[in-house]
This record gives sequence, C-alpha cells and structure tokens, in this order.
Amino acid sequence: MTKHVAVLMGGWSAERNVSLASGAACAKALEEQGYRVTPIDVQPDISVVLNAVAPDVVFNALHGRVGEDGTIQGLLELLRIPYTHSGVLASALAMQKDKAKIVMQAAGVPVPRGVVINRLEAAKQHVLPAPYVIKPVNEGSSYGVIIVREDRSHPPQELTREDWTFGEQVIVESYVSGRELTCAVMGDKALGVIDIRPATGVFYDYDAKYVKGGSIHVLPAEIKPNIYQKVQELALTAHQALGCRGISRADLRYDDTPGGTGDLVVLEVNTQPGMTETSLVPELAAHAGYTFGELVKWMVEDATCNR
Repeated sequence: MTKHVAVLMGGWSAERNVSLASGAACAKALEEQGYRVTPIDVQPDISVVLNAVAPDVVFNALHGRVGEDGTIQGLLELLRIPYTHSGVLASALAMQKDKAKIVMQAAGVPVPRGVVINRLEAAKQHVLPAPYVIKPVNEGSSYGVIIVREDRSHPPQELTREDWTFGEQVIVESYVSGRELTCAVMGDKALGVIDIRPATGVFYDYDAKYVKGGSIHVLPAEIKPNIYQKVQELALTAHQALGCRGISRADLRYDDTPGGTGDLVVLEVNTQPGMTETSLVPELAAHAGYTFGELVKWMVEDATCNR
C-alpha cells in the first residue's frame, strides 16, 4: 500500500515563506519517490485538518515557532502520527538558544561567551566589549540578529522599536571572527562540512541564506583535516546532547584569522533545517551520495512517534 505523507509547511512564524519553499520542494520530491502526498499550509486548526486527512506519516517542513519549538511535535504525539525530525524536548530545547548552550556546554561542546538580557537593557549600554552579536532567544534564519562592530559608540537602538517582534529577551554573545561553518547530522552520522561565505558583506544573513547567489558554499570546507573532523565530532555531540533525531544541522564559527584566537564554537543546532534549493542539508547529503529524493525518503522512513 502506498504510504500517505502529509507535508506540513507555512504556518505563521517569521519563517513562513522559507517553510513554504521547503515544503513545496519536499512534497514534489516525495511524489517522485512514489508516496501519496498531501501538502498542508498549517493554520491553528491543524489538528482538525490532520484528523480529516489521516496521513500515515507527517513530514514536518515547518520552520520557526510552533513548527520547530516542540509545539507541533506535541500535537503529533497526541494524535499518534509518526513524524520526521526531532521530538518535543529536543525541539523545544534547541529552539531556546540560551538553554541549548547550557546543555551543549555540559556535554563538552564549546559555545560563545554570552548573557541573556532584556532588549531594552541591551539598548542602554554595551553589555559586552565590541564586537558582539545580539540575537533573539528563539528565532531562526538570522531574523533579528544584530552585529555590533568595534566602531559603534552606542548600542543598537533598533532594539527599542515598538514594532520589534522577536521577544523581550535577547542573547548578547562575543563575536567570533573567521569562518562560518556548518555540518549536518543524519541519524547517527555527521555529514560533511561547508564553509559559508556571503557573496557580499561579512554576515550570513537572511538574503545570504535564501536568495540565489547570496552566498558561496565551499564543500568540503578548506580547513585542516583535524579541524574538519573536530567540526563533525562537535555537530554529532551537540545533536546527541540535545536529544535530536533524524536530521539536524549545527552552525559554528572558527577563528583562523591571522593572529586570531583559533576558537571553534557551536552557535546553535537547527532541528528543522531548510530544505530549499539553496539549502545546506540537501547539499551536504548530495556530497554524501544521497539525491534529494533519497534524502526525503530516508526522512519519511525514519519517522516515528516518541522521538
């Protein structure tokens, strides 16, 4: 019997458009793999819709809040529908960046020095010596991220805007110069390492991630073999420490600048990494020998409850 897969996408988080692109790509690939596919643009009535659709499996292509923070995972557990990616606890933990850092650090994973503070307090004075990074506690896709350079005399005043939508608490972290590296984990195996270089500027922002030509991906990353292996080890350790399942992707910084610190730190683990045509996980999977269709098929066959 043909397996019926519901692909959840869209939703109402800041990452809605990215999720729609991920979901459309995955739905198309799953159909090509022979599955019966029902794409669903998730709205608050999703439990009613899922009961009506009655899928065998849910492919979770949601990004951001609700889809990535344990909320939809909890609903799928209640409905007893097998689903892809991480479960309730790992999803909630990885999304809450300050809590995830505590768990990763306890497992021996190096993380940037930083503090959690109210956004209005962060706008009053420099919390850390510049350069430093300010980012929301629980957003993805570089939404709300601000880099404060050495030459900035005052903290960023955009934190005080009335239309700020990224929560009252922010993380302020020391900025690590050098390379932006990423490594995916598939099951219990770390894949390759990509060195991400923005085509313009020095920050891997939203456009660099999702606009064609926005960034240059060097795969395999041109770093020393021992560092390459260390990145893979850290990605796998972080994945396991947080309790992730299926696919995850760790983002790291590596300071190999002349006279730099040599620091290698994990910034965060993404439990619902992007699956668009410019996304990193499909590229890493292809480097490991998986077509896009084979990747999404693996994810569907890996799907369970109690994740």
